[in-house]
Amino acid sequence: MRAEGHEVCDEDVARLSPLKHRNLNVLGRYSFTASIPDVGALRPLRDPDVPELDEVETGVE
Repeated sequence: MRAEGHEVCDEDVARLSPLKHRNLNVLGRYSFTASIPDVGALRPLRDPDVPELDEVETGVE
């Protein structure tokens, strides 16, 4: 809102923390939309040579 030129109080912004993520609602529940594969189609398998996210972030295999 500030980027659009609206005046926003810091006290109000402090209350918005649960809403700062688009997939987290006021009750603290996550919501997301999963893609649905075509009928009869399978999702692609992951490449075993690509490191997992945890391995990339921590350097641990």
